[in-house]
Amino acid sequence: MCFRIDLPAQGSLRSFAMKLTVALLVCASSMHDSVAFQPLKAVPVFVRNNDATASAATSTRSTSCSSPSSSSSALSMATTGPLNCRPIGIGSAAPKNVVTNVDLESVVETSDEWISSRTGISQRHLLTHPTGDDSDETIKSLSIEAASNALEMSGLSPDDIDLIIVATSSPEDMFGDAPSVASALGCKNAFAYDLTAACSGFLFGTVTAGQFLHNSGNTIKNAIVVGADALSRWVDWEDRNVCILFGDGAGAMVLTACDEGDNGILGGASHSNGLGYKDLNCAYSGSPRLVETPGDGITISKGEYSNLKMNGREVYKFATREVPTVLEEALESAGMTADDIDWLLLHQANIRIMDVVADRLGVPKEKIITNLASYGNTSAGSIPLALDEAVRDGKVKKGDVIACAGFGAGLSWGSAILKWG
Repeated sequence: MCFRIDLPAQGSLRSFAMKLTVALLVCASSMHDSVAFQPLKAVPVFVRNNDATASAATSTRSTSCSSPSSSSSALSMATTGPLNCRPIGIGSAAPKNVVTNVDLESVVETSDEWISSRTGISQRHLLTHPTGDDSDETIKSLSIEAASNALEMSGLSPDDIDLIIVATSSPEDMFGDAPSVASALGCKNAFAYDLTAACSGFLFGTVTAGQFLHNSGNTIKNAIVVGADALSRWVDWEDRNVCILFGDGAGAMVLTACDEGDNGILGGASHSNGLGYKDLNCAYSGSPRLVETPGDGITISKGEYSNLKMNGREVYKFATREVPTVLEEALESAGMTADDIDWLLLHQANIRIMDVVADRLGVPKEKIITNLASYGNTSAGSIPLALDEAVRDGKVKKGDVIACAGFGAGLSWGSAILKWG
């Protein structure tokens, strides 16, 4: 067994030393009982890919070692170097119906002060049950509106779009919303599909689209990535620890292929670990249904899902441990450090998580982009919703570098370093 770890052009010696230590431990463990070896928490073996023939500057590493922590990032990892594409449009949409913390005081035993002090949330937008008329809002209609707004900002026409990815865990159609979103936008030249990665979905979708655009051997020149979710449909509205957190919404970004050196995706890193599934899930729970075939018949399941279940304490520990690390990995793949970024944009889950991550990276609080107070946790929609607001308010300007990170069910977590415009 051997490892090659190359010093990054602008990487930190501390980060390099940590990773070298892990590599040596793995090598040493191969000479002894492998069961006795446990990888260090949140310190993956990062192998920089310097092979010029590597496609899309992407490397993937995994280890079969069991982990003492359900969220150890050593389980699996993929890193992405600069991709030849850039973001040129952003848009968002949220339901008209707003529910404040004070409103929730009539629903569960809680208070505005209790919610806002612990989460940073003041209100959330919620989809209402459809009535059957044209005024109905759905997660699909929000996706269409967000993508349309992003397309308008980009200056492209629907005919220019070659790819649409809709990142969602709560589509209107179980088979996927992306093709009908593309059709509604008039993007008749685009192929479209859904991607499910919960709160990490938008970032995973962005990197996936970027890899399509990076590949000069195909015809994909422009893409739209949508992040959209309606988790209000899946929370237990009698559980005050969960129902206060979530809102509904959608955001979208337009990416266009560009020449090398004009990159707008500068680097990225992605992880998942199914050992943390128990801490955050929305599991299938079908009820029995008898189909009267000859004899005694056969009992199958009627399609149903349980309410969203979350161990808030464990998810908080997972996020504050892993997100700083995955951001450092993405920055390293981009040849940058935290000092080089203009903005920090995290999945809008909890203001305390954002503050801890910023502290651990040494990023000033004033560089945090957040609209959590107004929207709550909109899952895959949260990052593009916040970015759209920041761009349209003039906070984020052309050329600004934004360090983004998403994290959530799976467990999954990832980051991407974006340069706007």
